[in-house]
Amino acid sequence: MKQSSYLATPSGKPRARSFGIPFDGTPGPNNAITDVPGVSVGYTTLISGDGPLVVGKGPMRTGVTAILPRPVDDLVLPVFAGMFSQNGDGELTGSHLIEEFGAFNFPITITNTHSCGVTRDATLRWMQKRHPDALDDGWALPVAGETYDGFLNDINGHHVTFEHVFSALDAAGGGAIEEGSVGGGTGMITFGFKAGSGTASRVVEWAGSRYTVGVFVQSNFGTRTNLTIRGVRAGPELAEPAIREGTARAEKSSIIGIVATDAPFLSHQMKRLAKRVPLGVALTGGYGYTSSGDIFLAFTTANAEAARGKAGALSQARFIPDTDINPFFDAVVQATEEAILNALVANEDMTGRDGNFVPALPRDWLTQRFG
Repeated sequence: MKQSSYLATPSGKPRARSFGIPFDGTPGPNNAITDVPGVSVGYTTLISGDGPLVVGKGPMRTGVTAILPRPVDDLVLPVFAGMFSQNGDGELTGSHLIEEFGAFNFPITITNTHSCGVTRDATLRWMQKRHPDALDDGWALPVAGETYDGFLNDINGHHVTFEHVFSALDAAGGGAIEEGSVGGGTGMITFGFKAGSGTASRVVEWAGSRYTVGVFVQSNFGTRTNLTIRGVRAGPELAEPAIREGTARAEKSSIIGIVATDAPFLSHQMKRLAKRVPLGVALTGGYGYTSSGDIFLAFTTANAEAARGKAGALSQARFIPDTDINPFFDAVVQATEEAILNALVANEDMTGRDGNFVPALPRDWLTQRFG
């Protein structure tokens, strides 16, 4: 029997499995990145105003997403990590640190392109209040990612504030989480349909132990004709309903993908997992076009003491050998594909600035094809 959290978000929005779309692999209890113990997600969503764009006033269709890799009390503790840029037309702060040390600490935030610096700086303020010594003892280089929402949102109005970031960080929790037009994904578009925030997870059994791989995407990429759902070339069948463009064109696009796991891996292995996210993107019809910032980060909550290290002492880490990593590659690809489709399915039509309109993926079509 399918768990209810597999079929709907906490607010009752449908997920991809509710339409009978078949997926490979075994999900965790909530089919979400939060199935990885200690990982939590919070949102602030900003939706207000209609009609013509007035820069600084709206309409607003934006927000911020916060992903905490460890519980609040442990956020100074680094996590082993790796990142991969399939196409670098985008931003992920802290990436040079991750490339150099294979680790990061502090929360991750994802928002719109013009608010990326705000969420990064607000994270430092938030951490300073909760861990007064954190900016001295830890790396004060938070991870902040972005995708472009200027087709629907007053992106040049800079509506995301420190307080909005604080709210998302404070709201971060585990269990089932919302998807679709929430948080940083509020104004995002995928394959010409309304998309945004999506997540999924997979359980991997290895050597008598069960590990979880969770993926979260802020999905804002793709051309309608390329949309593929579990091998069905859906794009050619779904020319309508179409985007309606007023004063702007829906051309800029990106996807940020975050992979979390509790499996014991080293930094180079986390980079290898990050490199498999584009394969899940490709299964949905994403081809890494030149205007798309396709940037992916993977981290593990395992080996906490080794990640922290201690001056003058030998650190020890346990890890699954590379010869046995393939099932975890499968999990990343499977969860990425489903997370993107969840972001599409858990959505409604949206009209934004200047009457620009983005339709939702038609649910009657999904029912006919998969139900």
